[in-house]
Amino acid sequence: MKQLIACLLGLLLAPAWSFDLRDGDVAIYRHALAPGGGDPSALRLGDCSTQRNLSDAGREQARRLGEMLRQRLGELQIAEVWASPWCRALDTARLAFPGMTVREQPAFGSFFQHPEREAQMLGAARQLLVGWRGPGVLVVVTHQVTITGLSSVFPASGEGIAMRWSHGDGKVLGRLPAPAH
Repeated sequence: MKQLIACLLGLLLAPAWSFDLRDGDVAIYRHALAPGGGDPSALRLGDCSTQRNLSDAGREQARRLGEMLRQRLGELQIAEVWASPWCRALDTARLAFPGMTVREQPAFGSFFQHPEREAQMLGAARQLLVGWRGPGVLVVVTHQVTITGLSSVFPASGEGIAMRWSHGDGKVLGRLPAPAH
């Protein structure tokens, strides 16, 4: 009950967006709280035991993130959910948007420990985003380095960036605050 009350208060007290999302827009989220930084050297995609994963607080933050976005979108629907193939991004997406198919998109993977891959991965991510037209909003769950590379914004864990893509360029509409933890 305390969690429900805290969630409802968070929704009521959250700052109002100064922008409107519309069909074809994109909400790009950094994965929820996952203690540490980077990844272990033995990382293997598809094997969560080799990766940095969501904490209990991160799993709760992911659930609230989805509730907050759905509440704010009102009638506008989330059409698709894409995520980095890292477990913390996939788990964030699945917890935030239960019942929706989460599509792994390698272009939104982390290049934090492989900066030589940045240009290629951001190029592939931009190409996917430019091709998105809706209807509805696309949600992408990825990593700080990817979001910063696409938007020049450094997001907190669980924070999103609303963007509109056209003619190969992304315009930042505003920030989608992370749920309190």
